[in-house]
This record gives sequence, structure tokens and C-alpha cells, in this order.
Amino acid sequence: MPRFSRIIGTGGYLPAHAMTNHELATVVETSDEWIRAMTGIARRHIAGDGETTAEMAALASEQALQAAAVPARDLDLIIVATITPDRVFPSTAALLQARLGARQIGAFDVSAACSGFLYALASADAMIASGRCACALVVGAERMSTLLDWSDRATCVLFGDGAGAVVLTASDSPGVRSVDLHADGSTPGVLYAGGESAERYVRMQGPAVFRFAVDAFVEGAAEAMQRNEASIGSVDWIVPHQANLRIIDLAAKRLGVANERMVVTVADHGNTSAASLPLALDTAVRDGRIRSGHHVLLLSVGGGFTWASSLVEW
Repeated sequence: MPRFSRIIGTGGYLPAHAMTNHELATVVETSDEWIRAMTGIARRHIAGDGETTAEMAALASEQALQAAAVPARDLDLIIVATITPDRVFPSTAALLQARLGARQIGAFDVSAACSGFLYALASADAMIASGRCACALVVGAERMSTLLDWSDRATCVLFGDGAGAVVLTASDSPGVRSVDLHADGSTPGVLYAGGESAERYVRMQGPAVFRFAVDAFVEGAAEAMQRNEASIGSVDWIVPHQANLRIIDLAAKRLGVANERMVVTVADHGNTSAASLPLALDTAVRDGRIRSGHHVLLLSVGGGFTWASSLVEW
């Protein structure tokens, strides 16, 4: 009998400090009007002193485990998607395993920028489908504020901190129907962070990123529909990576999808990189939009470039 994975619980965490555009305008030359017009963002959450990536991951994970009615001791695998780990090693996933009091199970990090959550989801789905584990915790957690140059208006207005998590379990019926992953490292200078000390901050060529993101969303949606022999009209909700409202709106237009079918949290969260998709998922599950039987299309694109898509049945 085929074996599948299914999401049975979601969780999310955002730091208490919500930095508004007006507050940001006291740090860098910008305005609320400009930021809203260019990005659709009104505020982003910023982690406080000592509020680590692992701590945010743990708080989101505890919510997801509670929603799934699964104790941490029943987990077989933990995967954390992050580009802002607390340390080079131990991994954030290992730190999370200890914080949750889980057994000495497999735990590792995935680095794929804003597409990291879907890369982690694909890994957990494959492990469950192969029979190597029965219950997995998949987390996207980022402290993007540590990578920001607060004098660079092109980037510092975009990003925020937070974490989102899902619990997957083995199922006889499809839940995660497909996950498709892609990467193209031929243009690393378009969107990047890290390397030499002078280049540790996020840098990007905005127009090029904008064009690539819209194309990747559209191509990812087409690939997921083809793989599942489905049409975009059969999808109840589309959850895109929350990078920029203008990107999301243009992608919806090119897909022929009403904006009302797009789950959008970017105004309140900003771009939280790998945490973006699970945070948006958790928001839509908890407010009742995503319900049992719904088909949900997840789309992501990130630095690297990386991009991914997944069709999930709730």
C-alpha cells in the first residue's frame, strides 16, 4: 500500500516588537507611503536581545505539536530551514530537539533561503513515504534582522523575524501530493548575503529579483498542476512566499487567479525568508480559511536562486 505524508498541525511565532514603517523612517531615509507603495509592507517583527532562531523555532513548534496533539517524544525527525542559524554548529534543529525534550532522533538544518521550508518539507515527505520515519517536525525560522544593513533602504524595509512549523505524519491517503525543487546558482550576485565581513548583509538587485520571482511563481504553479493533472481552478488557496505584495499581485494576474484566493501576510510580517510559508499557512489555518479537504498550492522563490512548489491536500 502506498504511504504518504499529511500535515496535521501548524504553529507560528512572531517577536513582540512590531517595527512599523513610521519607526523605520527614523532609522533610514524612507516613508510609510513609499514602503507601502513599493512592497505592501506596513510592519515587520524584530527579535529582541537574546531572542534566538532556536527559541523562535521552539515556540512555533510547541504550537504545531499542540495543534497536532502530538507530544515531542513521538517525533522521529526534525528539520529546520534557516539561513540565520544561531551557530555554524550544532545545527538549529539539534538545539530545537533539546529544547523540545524530543528523543535523540535525526535533526538537521536546510539552507535554501526563502525556499528553505519547501526543501525541508520535501525531505520530510520523502522520509515518511519511504518508511524511514512516521512523524516529522518541519520548521522555518529566521532572524533576518541580523543580516540587514539598516542604512540600505532597498533591503532593510523588506525583512522581518519569525518562525513557523508544521507536523507531518504518515497517512494512507495523499496529503503532500507533490514537491518540486529547483536551483540556479549562475547569478549569485543578484541576491545574496555572507562571505567577507563587508558583504555579510543582504544585498540585491531589486528589478532582477522582481522579474525572476514572478516567473518562478508562475512556472512553479504550472509544474505542480501538470504533475498532479490538475488545473489552477481546482486549487482552493495559493500560499506564495511573502516577499513583496507587488510580486504576489502580478503573479496572481498572470495565473488568472483572484487576489482573494491568495493567502497574504506580507503587510504584517514582512519577508521572513524560510519562515514565510509556514507562518502564512498557520495564519490561514487558524483563521479558518484553510479547512479539511482543501487543496493548497505553496510557492516559493529565494536567493540562490532557489524556487519550489508543492500541492498539499488538507
